[in-house]
Amino acid sequence: MTPAKHSARKALRQSLIARREALPAAQRMALSTQICGHLLGLLAVLKPSRLGFCWPYRAEPDILPAIEQWLADAAGREAALPVVPDQAGVLAFHRWVPGARMQYDRFGIPQPVERFELCPDLILVPVNGFDAQGYRIGYGGGFFDRTLASLGPQTHTVGVGFELARLDSVQPEVHDLPLDWILTEAGYQPTRT
Repeated sequence: MTPAKHSARKALRQSLIARREALPAAQRMALSTQICGHLLGLLAVLKPSRLGFCWPYRAEPDILPAIEQWLADAAGREAALPVVPDQAGVLAFHRWVPGARMQYDRFGIPQPVERFELCPDLILVPVNGFDAQGYRIGYGGGFFDRTLASLGPQTHTVGVGFELARLDSVQPEVHDLPLDWILTEAGYQPTRT
């Protein structure tokens, strides 16, 4: 990536995060509730047994109610949160249950204190920006990029965000990998047919 393109991507990322953080709390909660309803519908379609998701960070959609409902609806289901490695690398997903003891990582994101690594068959990926082809703009650390590149075809990915993050194109780089689905308050859609 050229320095000019890197600078433009960083500015776009900051603008998208600022737009999301500017949403009034009540509106963000209402949109999150809509997303939760659509998420439960998509999970019924995809039928995962081990679900990776991210704790809401910097005014991202709060999907915790849907995760808790999904876990309660059937025995044998497991949910996991990512743990960011100290060095550049892939994310490890560790089991999470409602009420689990949590601690903050170096970014201020809660993660389980007790560690039991799981391999999710579906991962819900937060998006600061996204396009209809399934490409995303993350936070710039490359953790999800490396994680997505390490996944086998049996692991499905769903980008989760607000419609205000939708772009015509994120101008993906050659190393970027598209997500399988996009989920917003407007519903869910596959990125490839």
